[in-house]
Formats: sequence, C-alpha cells, structure tokens
Amino acid sequence: MFRYRLLSFTARCKLKDQRPVLAKAEYSSSRRQLFSKEEKEDLIPGISNTQYGSFDSLSDDNQIHRSAVSWQAEHNFDVQRVTQKAMIYELTQQQTKTIESVVPWFLENMPSSYFRQVPERFRIDHIKAIAAVKDANMDLYLNLQSHLADGRQLMTFIRPGTKPGTLLDMVDEFTHIDDYMPLSRIHVFSTKDETMSLNMFVYGNRNNTNLIPLESASPIFDFAESVQRGEVSSETGLVPSPIFEKEALERYMRQCSNNYVRVGSDQPGRFLRQRQLFESVTGTDGTAVHIDEADTEEVGTYWIDVAVANSMPQIALKQLCQLLHMHDFDVVKARLDIVEDDDNGKTTMLRMLVNPGSDVEVSFEALRNEILRIKWLDPSTMNLALVRYPQLGFARGEIITAMCSLMHPVLAKENAFAYSKANILESVTNERFINYSSSIADLFLDRFNPKNPLNDHEYEPRRRSLLESIETDVEDRVATDLLLKMLEIVDHTLKTNIYMENRYALAFRLDPKVMISKGEEKRELPYGIVFVHGRRFNGYQVRFRDISRGGMRLVTPKSSELYALESARQYEECYGLAFAQQLKNKDIPEGGSKAVVLIDSVDMSDSSKGFVMRKSVKAFTDSVLDLVVDTEETRKNIVDRYGKKEVLYLGPDEQVIPEDINWIIKRAAHREYQTPAAFMSSKPKAGINHKEFGVTSEGVNVYLDVALKRVLNIDPKTSPFTIKITGGPDGDVAGNEMKILMREYGENALIIGIADASGCAEDPEGLDHDELTRLVNEGFSIDKFDEAKLSSKGVLHTVDTEEGIKARNSMHNRLEADAFVPCGGRPGTIDISNYQHFIREDGSPSSKLVVEGANLFITNEARQKLFEEAGVVIVKDSSANKGGVITSSYEICAAMLLNEDDFFKHKQEIVSEVLGKLRELAQMEAELLFREFENFGGSLPEASQVISDCINAATDALSVALDSLSAEDIETLLPLFRSYLPQTLADLSFEQVHERVPDQYIKNAISSCLASKLVYKEGTKFIAAQRPEKLADIALKYLEKEKEISILLESLENSDLPERERERVKQLLQAGGARTALQVF
Repeated sequence: MFRYRLLSFTARCKLKDQRPVLAKAEYSSSRRQLFSKEEKEDLIPGISNTQYGSFDSLSDDNQIHRSAVSWQAEHNFDVQRVTQKAMIYELTQQQTKTIESVVPWFLENMPSSYFRQVPERFRIDHIKAIAAVKDANMDLYLNLQSHLADGRQLMTFIRPGTKPGTLLDMVDEFTHIDDYMPLSRIHVFSTKDETMSLNMFVYGNRNNTNLIPLESASPIFDFAESVQRGEVSSETGLVPSPIFEKEALERYMRQCSNNYVRVGSDQPGRFLRQRQLFESVTGTDGTAVHIDEADTEEVGTYWIDVAVANSMPQIALKQLCQLLHMHDFDVVKARLDIVEDDDNGKTTMLRMLVNPGSDVEVSFEALRNEILRIKWLDPSTMNLALVRYPQLGFARGEIITAMCSLMHPVLAKENAFAYSKANILESVTNERFINYSSSIADLFLDRFNPKNPLNDHEYEPRRRSLLESIETDVEDRVATDLLLKMLEIVDHTLKTNIYMENRYALAFRLDPKVMISKGEEKRELPYGIVFVHGRRFNGYQVRFRDISRGGMRLVTPKSSELYALESARQYEECYGLAFAQQLKNKDIPEGGSKAVVLIDSVDMSDSSKGFVMRKSVKAFTDSVLDLVVDTEETRKNIVDRYGKKEVLYLGPDEQVIPEDINWIIKRAAHREYQTPAAFMSSKPKAGINHKEFGVTSEGVNVYLDVALKRVLNIDPKTSPFTIKITGGPDGDVAGNEMKILMREYGENALIIGIADASGCAEDPEGLDHDELTRLVNEGFSIDKFDEAKLSSKGVLHTVDTEEGIKARNSMHNRLEADAFVPCGGRPGTIDISNYQHFIREDGSPSSKLVVEGANLFITNEARQKLFEEAGVVIVKDSSANKGGVITSSYEICAAMLLNEDDFFKHKQEIVSEVLGKLRELAQMEAELLFREFENFGGSLPEASQVISDCINAATDALSVALDSLSAEDIETLLPLFRSYLPQTLADLSFEQVHERVPDQYIKNAISSCLASKLVYKEGTKFIAAQRPEKLADIALKYLEKEKEISILLESLENSDLPERERERVKQLLQAGGARTALQVF
C-alpha cells in the first residue's frame, strides 16, 4: 500500500457543464481517517441525502433525491466498518494503479537535469502530488510549498503544457512571496512530451556556514587547469585568465551557493563561462550576456546566460521572461542563482535554454542589446514596447516615454487636467497617433546617430514634412499640441546618450528655451538643463552658469496622487532652488544649480524603496556623466550639437546618503571625469561635514549679530535679547545656532521658544542652556526637553495631542521675541495667505527682525507684505545661510588640489580657516546690506537681491573678458584665486593649480573674487552706474589702482606725518582711494 505524508495543493477542477473552479484538497496516509465522525455519518449509505449538502451537486442527475436504501440498518456499525474498509480498499487500488502509470511516465519524460539538480525527497513529493491530481481526474495545476534544511522556502509550480509564456505567468503570479524573502534560486523544467511544466522557486537568504567541500568541485578545477594550459578550444570562449587560477576560483566558490557549485561540477565549462560573465559585472551595476547554440540539446535551441549585478532577482527574472515572451521564445529550461559580490550586493546569474518559435526570425545581437537595456527601463516603457506595440522596439519606446515625462511640467502649467501625466502618455500612444510618435522618435534617433547624423540640411525637410502631416491629419487638438512639443524637444536637444551601449538611463542636454510655457512671465533663463528619464525616476539638473554647483535631492511621494502633483511641479521646484542657489553663490567660483530626482516608490516597502532610490541615484548621475565626460567612448557614441566642454559639480541634499556620495565619486573616476573627487561634495572622509562644524549656522549668526545692532540697537555681547527658533536641537542649522548663541552671548541670549516636528518648548524667561546643550549633543528633538528645567511660566507641548500640534504650528507666530530665526520647517510656511498671523492686533509684528536660516521659509510675497504692513526686517535666505555653499565650494577646491590623505592630514587647520573665511564673507555682505538698506530704502530682501545681481553681473562680464586675455595676463590675476583659498590649502598646493584645476574654473574663480571684492567695497550703485560692456574693463582697472594704493600705503609707513594724521590718510585711501584713482563715479 502506498503511503505519503500530508500534502497541500491547489488544483483547478473542470466539472462537466461547469466553468473551472479552484478547489482545495487534502490527502493523508491510508491509515488515517478520511473524514470526521460527522462526515462519515453523512456519507454512509442509507442516511437521508438531504444531509449531503453540496456533495449532492457532484452526483449524477438520476441519483439526486434518491431515498434511503431499505436494507441498510441505520445504526449497524458493523456494516459501516465493512463499507469503510471497502472504500479504503477501492481508493488504495485506484491510487496504486495511478502511481504505476505516473512513475514510468515521469522518469521517462523529465529531463536529466531535473534528476541531477533536484534532491530525491522533493522528486518523491512531486510524483505523489501529480499522482493525486491525476487520480482525482483534475488538471495538473499545483502549487506546492515546503522548506529547505536551511529554512528557505521552496515553492513548486506544476502546470499543464509547455506553451510559451508559462514561466512568465508563474513569475507574475509569485514574483515575490514577501519583501523579506527575496528570490534566491529557480529551476525550470519541461517534460519531453510537452504535457507538463515544473518550476521550482527558492525564497530567502541562504546560509553560508556549511560550505561545500572544495574537493567535490574538482571537475571545475581540472577543467580550469586545461583552460590555463591552452588545451581548450578558444571557440568555447574560454581562454587563460587569472580568474581561472585555483585560488581565485576557490574565493569565487565561497561567494556561491553549494547547489550552484555542485551543479556546476557536472558541467564545468558552463560554470567557467558564467564566471567570466560575473567578472565583467562585479563591482558595477551592469549586465553581461552570452548566447550560444545548444550542442547537447534538441536542434534549434539556444542557451542564454545573463549576469545582472546588484539587482533584485525577482525583477531580473521577470524582465527576461517578458522579453523572451515578446519574441515568442519558449523557455525549455531555466536556472537562477545568486552570487555574493562583496559591497556591491548580489549578482543574479540566469541561464535559460530557449526554443525560438517556428515563425521567429532570430537576431541574437538585437536580443543581446535588449537584455542589456531591460534592467534600466521604466515600467511605462516596457509596457509600451513589450506589450502594446512590440514593433516599436526599446529605443523608440524609451524616447516616447521620456518625452512624455519631460513635457508634463511644462504643459501642466497651461492646463493641468488636459496635460496630466497619464493623459499625455495615453494621447501620444493612442493607436491613432502612435505612428506620428514613432516617426518623431525616428527623427530623434537619426539626428543623433553617431554613424551618420542628420545635418541641418537633411533634418529640416524631414521635420517640416512631419510637422505638416501632424497639423493636417491629426484632428485631436491635445494630441496635436503634444506631438508638436515632441518635435520641439528634438529641435532643442543638444546632446543625448541614446547610443551609449551600457547607459543606465536616457539623458538629454537641452536648450533651456524648450522649458518655457505659453504665457509664462519673463524670467532669467538657465544656462543649461539636463533631463534624465530612467527606471522609476525622472530627474532635472538646472544650472545658471557654465560651471555651477548645487545639491541633488530625491523626492519620493507617498501616494500616486502626490506623485502626479510632484511631477507637475518638478521642473519649477528645480528651477526655483537653482535660482536661489545662484543668488547664494555670488562669492564663489561656481554658479547656482540644483538637481531634483523624482522617484516612483509608491506602495513600496522600506527596503524596496531604499533599493530603488539608490538605483535612481546611480542611473541619474551616470547618465549626467555620459554627457560631460570626454572619452573615446563618448566621442564615438555621442553627437555633440553644443560644441563646448561642460563641467558640473553636485552636492548632497534631501535623502542622499554617504553610500551615494562614495559611489558617485568612485564612478566619476571610473568614467574619467577630470576632477572626480570634486564631482560630488561632502565625501565622508575628505569633506567638511556641515552639521559637525555648523558652517551654515556660523554665517546665520553673523547676520543676526549685525542685524541686532543695526535694526534693534542691541549689542548682544552686552545686552540681553529674546529669540525664537524653528528647527530642533537635533537639526543641523537649529542645533548649531543654539550652540553659537550660547557660545557668543551666554546668558544674554534668551531662547524663549523652539519648535520642531516633535513639538515645542516655550519659556519667557529663556529655555535652560544646559538642557538645550544636552539635547544638541545627544541628538534629541525638543520633546525630550526636561520639563523640570522650565520656569514657572514655561510649557512643553508635544504633538501627541491636538493642543500640542496647534501650539507647535503656531509658535513662530504667537511668541513675541526680538528676533525670529527659522532654521527648519517646510518651504512657504509663511505665505501670502497666512502672513497676517505674524502681525499682532495693534499692527506690530511678533518679531521685528527675521533672519532666515532655512530656505524659502517665507515666500517673496509674504516678505514684502510683512515689511510694508508691519515693518518686519527680513534677512533673506540667499544671504543669511550662504555659509553652506561657501563651504562646499572650498570642498571642491580641496578635492581638486589635494589628495584625500593630504586633506585629512591637514583637515583641522583647513576647516578652521574655512570657518574664518565664511564669517568674513558674511560680515562683508551684512555690512553692505544694512548700509544700502539704510541709505537707499526699500526692503532688505530687495537689497539682498540687488547685491546678488550686481556681483553675478560683474562675474559674468569678467568671465567673458578673461577669455580674450593672454595666458600671461591671466597669470597676473592668479593671486586673486590664491587669496580666496584657505591659507593652508593654498600653501600646500597652489603651485600645481594649473595641473589640477580646469582652466575655466580658474577663470571663474578670478572673476567671482574680483566681482565680490568690487561690490562689497564700492556698493551696488557703483556697479549699476556702469555700462555693461565697460564693466569688465573697469573691474580690471580697479584692480590695478588697488595695487597703486597698496604701494602708497606702504610708503606712508615711512613718512614723517604724525601718527594720527597718517592713520586718517590710510583710512581714506583704503575706503575710496582706488575708486578715486579710477576716476569713475
């Protein structure tokens, strides 16, 4: 008698005259009761059939409502036992007969690889399950679940037939079990008679404590020795290599699963070929592919080997299955294994035996290229090119979806409903218009085809013909506008990486004019825009000068609705942040820029979201590098319609982590960027941590100090003052500002209110300094403030109550203080709709002075209203918190001039000098800001804007002028750049400045140094009075006059003038000598 353990499965039953239904069945050993006592009594002959319930419906029609059998005693238990035994005997005989037919068929039809790779206990389970289903006359539709010895979960799917797409259906059904159980291995098998597919999926991380004895891998070592001796034909693709040395192979095997090595020992040549694939992607995020004809399988089949670095195995498997299904490839066998890749995560090794359909025209080179691309394709592109319009191909599909994403923020400003992101994609890919979209994509591809790019003479007629066709034949107004905008994008694209073989995403270097919306008010046009479209992200990098620097922030909306809103405003956010950065960067060689990467992580778990974010950072920055590095690869594959070398610098912003920074710098070096260490600032070891050294807060406090004296007539060194702050003790700007206030002014600084995300603490007598210091040092938010340290009038509110939330949200308006310093909070917290809450009933403000430590806390309109209606003096963010960008600029200089070890060795001195520099620059602007505010009126934010505009205008004029100067003339101006640098950095490295710093950066540094010197010394009115075309000449002459004044000052030291008169003459010469000598007023 055949006995087997409990087996649970799902079977798809087909009943006569009924649609298929899902049924659950449980089988136990023959010695166990098939039914409960109650069920037995219901099924014993002679009992009323009304007790059968739903079982009646499975009987033949002529048996329904049959009366009880008259000869059956109702309570004759002996007869019941006989009946039970008879039923058991009959079932057992039936099962035995079924097993006797299933086993030979199974052994004959399952491939030999199945018996090599699958342990016996699982093979027995498979036979038992198949026999049970056949015995029940059901279709072979089984899902079996069990566990491996190391705790991983094994899911086995058995399906009837072997039609193409069977594996994809299974992957779609169970792409992942749980987020915490990643796919770690698959086995795919089909019977020889093509009646059944059996696929096994292993989930969970493997345990590497019990490694396979390397002696059992001797076939691999032996074969590798033959390769090293040159005894293996080079036609196999295996040639002598260090990776095939025994020690190297042993190290590699320790990164592999035991099962992978064990199976590889049966076919060592195949194992070594996969080792080669792994080597080509290790440490990267790339994909490697090898395709060859199967020589030991049925004729016309092919082996496809793929190594996908740092990828989710479930996603890699699904994408490959989708691609093969689109091309009508039948997957005959498949295997997935995971190989550890140290700090680079894990590499997914896929191997599939495929059989092209009879009508398939095989182009394996095209298939290989598609496999290389598919990892980085957005789901919208895959749906368009794999499902809806396979004839499009990946390149056209990617161009179309990229243009749809690029158009969205431009057109949404004109009509948010008609030009929603979903509507844009649906319109241009509608079956009525897809041919036009495809033709535009072809025009784009031909214009940037490096082998034969369309010149303007060839491009214009094709463009005009397409334009006329759209305007004549497309009757839908929305579709027409979208298609014409797509043509405009082709017109305004200056570079693209579409033909880079191993690109991570699709990048466009755009003429900024393409981002202007209809009816938009005139505003400053950016210098350049880069747009990147990739898997689950779109990114903009906007810059306002040739050489620019600004942070990269990641935006991850929590819902589809928020994602759509962020997509509509993504470019505006990036533009606004870049422009604000441009105003801040007036004192440094780099102009302002910003990168905003919008990532679709909706409904993802935390781990999946983190994975997608890290991938998006890599894809975005590598695609930017495609457009700016000058290498043989880029010269070969990128058509440059801009014609000028570009230099970009990034910095970390929201949600960028140290892992990202390190990867970006390493990647920039790999891609041969001229100054890789400077490409991304704030590297953990070689950077200057803004929070650790409080660089932003140091500048904020300089403006606060000057403003208290000039606006409120309070000397904070000698007189007490009150202050309220948004941002917690654990925050960068707020926490450091608290420390500086206590350091500089001691008990004179009465911090009467602090609000952050956790709540707010208020005390009119001032919050306890020691307690605040504790919170700052321990990194705690304000809700951890010890209430025992409050005065009798103090109170602590936390956001776990409705009252606490209201108190926190209104603290910056309610509390009356001499000064308000917002150091944290959402942009636009005070705007045109709520600024009145800052004004008391008598018309006076709750604070006369505001120094913006946080970006954009108050909108422009609200700033002006607060000044006009309540006389609030506001030091704008672009002035007050510029210390951070100044520090980042010095980081870039240090990264170019020093190696990491030298910087680290002298870091303490350099950081100290950087802090001194940024305080000096803040002091100069603060003094000019209040001087012009007092002399010429207007609001302080307006004065701040004017200062930034003047310095930037002078910098731009000088940059142009320096291009016409000889190298010798520029050399005479180098001391300006040297004086800009921290003294230690200059002493260590300035002799190598030409070798290590790009020429354009040196020119920008000279220009910005001279421009800021001129404006801070002579004021904005002096600059505004000059004709723009004369500005550079005047600035250079001013520098010469300064040298003359310096000589005069030295001569005064040896004069016979009395000391008092001598000092007065020196003061006059220093204040206005150069301008007087210049005779320009």
